[in-house]
Amino acid sequence: MRVAVVGAGAIGGYLGARLALAGEEVSFIARGRNLEAIRGAGLKLVAEDGAEQVANGVLAVENPAEAGTQDAVLLTVKAHQVAALAPSLASLCHEDTVIVTMQNGIPWWYFHGLPGEFAGRSVASADPDGTIAAHIDPARVIGSVVYPAAELVAPGVVQIVEGNRFSLGELDGRTTPRIEALAGALTRAGFKAPVSSDIRSEIWLKLWGNLSFNPISALTHATLEDICRFPASRSLAAAMMTEARAIGEKLGARFRISLEKRIEGAERVGAHKTSMLQDVEHGRALELDALVGAVAELGRVTGTPTPAIDAVYACTSLLAKTLADQRGHLKIEPND
Repeated sequence: MRVAVVGAGAIGGYLGARLALAGEEVSFIARGRNLEAIRGAGLKLVAEDGAEQVANGVLAVENPAEAGTQDAVLLTVKAHQVAALAPSLASLCHEDTVIVTMQNGIPWWYFHGLPGEFAGRSVASADPDGTIAAHIDPARVIGSVVYPAAELVAPGVVQIVEGNRFSLGELDGRTTPRIEALAGALTRAGFKAPVSSDIRSEIWLKLWGNLSFNPISALTHATLEDICRFPASRSLAAAMMTEARAIGEKLGARFRISLEKRIEGAERVGAHKTSMLQDVEHGRALELDALVGAVAELGRVTGTPTPAIDAVYACTSLLAKTLADQRGHLKIEPND
């Protein structure tokens, strides 16, 4: 299978390297020092136990058109980066190419093909001006939920923190030959790739934690276990999750585990910094609208009050604006 990984960061690097090592024909769409590192020395994976593997001989380009057409495009950039890339994805597609959306949060395609009173709506928080919808045919899309945690620790070097599961789902819930082929390629590469008949419920289950733990960690600089063990922040996360569950259920999502079980699962991850906290520390744009703003938007759509979500969203949005205006970053360092 010819696979293009658009965004060779932590998750994209993890996926692409494993797929290449399993024999798939992988192209990385990257830029800057990361692009130069992959071109020069391949992409190195560092496993949880410290074992290293290097995917050599992969194609790494900045312009997607240089990679040629692909059987699958893994879109692994963050949600706020998709619009800028969307017009260039056509050069990677032949008639049957699938585009696998691997962003956290509510996707731009959420209401496409969804039956009921909300069918056909757009999600303004995910696609404010319609650029993504104008350039990506939803018929090509396979949804995905990314469960692993990884970090790009140096250009061309990905440290795996934990996990190897990537749930997949057609937007209409069918099991198709194309999704079976994709799941097969991921399985051969050592991943768990279950095919879901209800990918939107899978998205809500992952988002349930992300919409609370990510912004709380960005504001407090606390790890997952710290948030879950401090009574006030645990209660705040639970309040946000309660509001989100009410929204999801109105949209037909099913939450197959309890709220407490979801919090306990996050606590078990331990002293892990969320991706949003890592972005604050490195001065990167925050993936805030897809994770939090979109949920508040769907609250308004469904007539569901979201006071806890709104308050945390307001504070984190101001933090994001301040960091962007000052071109700065925030990191707590121990006193000498």
